[in-house]
Amino acid sequence: MAQTPRPTHPLSIDEAWAFTAGRAASTTFFFDFDGVLSAVTDDPDASQPAPAVLGVLERLAKVVQRVAIVSARPVSFLRSRFSTLDGVDLYGLYGLEVWHEGEVVTEPAALPWVPAMADLAELARAELPAPVLVEYKRLSVALHYRTAPAEAARVERWGHEQAERLGLRVQAGRMVVELKPPVDQDKGMVITEGVRNAGCAWYFGDDMSDIKAFDALRAREAVDPSFFGVAVAVANPETGAEVSSAADLTLESPDAVAAFLTEGLRKF
Repeated sequence: MAQTPRPTHPLSIDEAWAFTAGRAASTTFFFDFDGVLSAVTDDPDASQPAPAVLGVLERLAKVVQRVAIVSARPVSFLRSRFSTLDGVDLYGLYGLEVWHEGEVVTEPAALPWVPAMADLAELARAELPAPVLVEYKRLSVALHYRTAPAEAARVERWGHEQAERLGLRVQAGRMVVELKPPVDQDKGMVITEGVRNAGCAWYFGDDMSDIKAFDALRAREAVDPSFFGVAVAVANPETGAEVSSAADLTLESPDAVAAFLTEGLRKF
């Protein structure tokens, strides 16, 4: 298929898909999980990919160079949801863990923080009110107040106090405060490295941490006139407006993401 000229921003979706199809062999699609491939749930362990997601990702992985999921979830969780897919890379915990070609690689600088995170999770369960869900992820601890929105200020204050006490970093999200090791790793860094040799890349996100990934696409375009990046936001009532304002286009839900990809694949 002949290559088309690089589209300009603001985007024409038809032009974006046509360009992508022409660069399929050098194109990567990156996806967040929660809120993008799965609806956000009160219980994080209950989250599952939207019904059409697995099939469309499998088809996509067969026609582009690479498909990757970049999530705050551990790789073990992502593998439990995507074990049937071949050729999909998994970045867990903002890239502190990577599943690639059948192997998990963990950022060495984060490993010494495992005991501190286990202790922190126990402390959070003891000191925070019961409706706050404490999610221990081995290399981070997430404090979810979705089922207890009145506790937001208390959770945020407690999280920042513990971060200062232990020297951790705080990542705010959709009704969650996450405490992470002081290791330089985020979604923007994953994308910066992931598009180094790419001709085209798409990133689908819904939360504040995904804006750094959008920025990484913009930065690549700025230094490489041949590179084309597309930032796609997924609407939501908590962070949707801010994330959408940083994106090229907005979709309404994980089901809409699957439908959008299905339609786009017809261009290949």
